[in-house]
Amino acid sequence: MVETLPVGRFQLQQQRLELKRWVPAFLSSHKTLFTVLWIAAFGSVFLWQRNIVGAGFSIFGKAGPDRPMPNTRPLAFNLTDFGGVGDGVTVNTAAFERAVLAISKLGKSGGAQLNVPPGKWLTAPFNLTSNMTLFLAEDAEILGLEDEKQWPLMPPLPSYGYGREHHGPRYGSLIHGQYLKNVVITGHNGTINGQGQSWWKKYRQKLLNYTRGPLVQIMWSSDIVISNITLLDSPFWTFHPYDCKNVTVRNVTILAPVFEAPNTDGIDPDSCEDVVIEDCYISVGDDAIAIKSGWDQYGIAYGRPSRNIFIRNLIVRSMVSAGVSIGSEMSGGISNVTVENLLVWSSRRAVRIKTAAGRGGYVKHITYRNLTFDNARVGIVIKTDYNEHPDNDFNPKALPVLEDISFTGIHGQGVRVPVRIHGSEDIPIRNVTFRDMSVGLTYKKKHIFQCAFVQGRVIGTIFPAPCENLDRYDEEERLVKRSASQNITDIDYTV
Repeated sequence: MVETLPVGRFQLQQQRLELKRWVPAFLSSHKTLFTVLWIAAFGSVFLWQRNIVGAGFSIFGKAGPDRPMPNTRPLAFNLTDFGGVGDGVTVNTAAFERAVLAISKLGKSGGAQLNVPPGKWLTAPFNLTSNMTLFLAEDAEILGLEDEKQWPLMPPLPSYGYGREHHGPRYGSLIHGQYLKNVVITGHNGTINGQGQSWWKKYRQKLLNYTRGPLVQIMWSSDIVISNITLLDSPFWTFHPYDCKNVTVRNVTILAPVFEAPNTDGIDPDSCEDVVIEDCYISVGDDAIAIKSGWDQYGIAYGRPSRNIFIRNLIVRSMVSAGVSIGSEMSGGISNVTVENLLVWSSRRAVRIKTAAGRGGYVKHITYRNLTFDNARVGIVIKTDYNEHPDNDFNPKALPVLEDISFTGIHGQGVRVPVRIHGSEDIPIRNVTFRDMSVGLTYKKKHIFQCAFVQGRVIGTIFPAPCENLDRYDEEERLVKRSASQNITDIDYTV
């Protein structure tokens, strides 16, 4: 089933039927309080969708169209004050630019809030300014122009060396900001719509000469908050904070078709630190979340890690990639990441770490806790041969380090391969821990807990039975059996 929200009546009926099939099976396999709470959370997705079909989902509850917009700054303006017209036809780029210019002059007095009233506000890309709140009213929708000639070109990201899809410049984002501080994008669940369909079509037809732009990109900035909005149909990655500090994403819905919407990652923290992503629903055409820190020799030279990232209370879906990924662009290093209270449903992979020789860098101190997989082809993936490089000048001897990765409280049903940890002689995976794992299977044969060149331990009893590479400990963390087979290879991609 291809899911695209807002949905039509037929799609809504199909989703309700899917929920009815899902709940009894899930209840029969998990009887803990935590699981019951997750069932309620999963059911809330369909309440979100029903509200979107009606008059818009609201994190604060249903309200009428005249709902007042709160003031979060000393001053507040409406886009109409600057000539904006929300008819879906008039181009409002100049109105946004005039509003941002006016707010940029108010920084010393605390900045200002720009209210986007109900309506469809067509615009080319525009920049934000510091000490600004962009507030989208209920039924407000910012629409990106589909003509790529109206999207400015920008230099490649310094930690990538090239545009991600083409050498040379890249398209900017619909909403952009650089060297900013204290910026908020929020609302009563208004929508920022990239109208990505034309971009995806041109990409598949190889009609674009530059890398597509994100929907929202904030670079070299701090104290950024995105909350209580919907991000829809990005041309490329949806929200891309780059080399930022203190970023919060809360109560955000991110949507794109699960097929035929290439590279529409949901949230991609890139060389960022002190990030919180919580209470979100993400269903897109690539990774729901992908943590990055630069690409091969360019990322090594740039040298900005992603660290101190906390992801919690999410429901995500990715039919072509993974729910939460780390890498593969991780050359600046990624550490101190916690992913907890995550439900991944109807996805190709649930959580994944991916890297390769030439990346350098490290992935370490990663904690996964309280994860639920529902109908995921592969549950946990660590892959060390993701051989995609910006050019041929990378150093194949720049080997990444992967260590100190733990998985606790892993549950689910309808999973074909629960674990696939694929290290290599050059890139072994060290100190991996599994504890409290019980995953219902769809493929009841051997080779479903797959390992190669991995060292770690299993504490207590888990299901399915772990690979022979891992040491066994009892519930009191006393050694039961030391593995003599850490380098055994039991990887089978045909399963």
